[in-house]
Amino acid sequence: MPVETPPPMRWDGAPQPSFPQPTPLQQAAIIPRATALLLGTFLLTPFVLLFRQLERIIPGKTSTRIIRLWARLNLWLCGLRLTRIGTPMRGEGAFVANHIGWPDIFTMLAATETYFVSKAEVRGWPLVGPFSQVVRPVYIERRRTAAKAQEDQLRERLAMGHRLCFFPEGTSTDGQRVLPFKSSLFSVFFHEDMAHAHIQPVTLTYHPRQGLPASFYGWWGERGLGEHLKAVFALSWRGEVRATFHEPIAIADHVNRKSLATASGEAVRAELERIFMAEAPERTAQG
Repeated sequence: MPVETPPPMRWDGAPQPSFPQPTPLQQAAIIPRATALLLGTFLLTPFVLLFRQLERIIPGKTSTRIIRLWARLNLWLCGLRLTRIGTPMRGEGAFVANHIGWPDIFTMLAATETYFVSKAEVRGWPLVGPFSQVVRPVYIERRRTAAKAQEDQLRERLAMGHRLCFFPEGTSTDGQRVLPFKSSLFSVFFHEDMAHAHIQPVTLTYHPRQGLPASFYGWWGERGLGEHLKAVFALSWRGEVRATFHEPIAIADHVNRKSLATASGEAVRAELERIFMAEAPERTAQG
């Protein structure tokens, strides 16, 4: 059954790359890999929900460990090896990262314990929506009338000790740049209860195998979700995703959300540019 495509993303600032034609063997890998991802999700979901209920009585981290195992398995099925650089913070606050595509979700869940802030329409996406409930995201809507209730919900989750994760660019890109960070979600941290919280910037970079375009793992513009999933399942082998955790930024060091968003975005952008400068010859060859 074809996967329906969610509404087009806003960013369309780069031409779509051409992917190599899969060999018959690569074509044959699509169904087993996709089936394994779905089957793993179906099998592990009941255990996550069971342990989450038990942890209300006896505190523990078993449900979180299962989710991280699930995320690592899915990265492997997508032909990606995770390299984590730096140390995820343990205190209250949020991780903010650049956004390349749907593999980012697996990457962040495999790298650290976190809870996503996601746009509300994701809840209605085929397959993706129902499974996203397992990782307990905070859904936000674009309506201004919902802003106050959503801010309260975010603060409630932070008060529970949940370290949130969001993508302040507001869209996914080709992974070859970092768009300006939007400041709206940063406003939740400028509250007396958040005086000791931190924001930790995270730079995500994808490194496809030779023969694939440098932007292979990016999902943007008019390319359909089903098309991109099939390309990854067929062509992605021996790829790498790096998650670089930067020094946490103290909320108290910034006077407003715009200053905090700018500082976070600059940290992410500087690392991405440093990595790509070091890999310039290789990336030029990949195109």
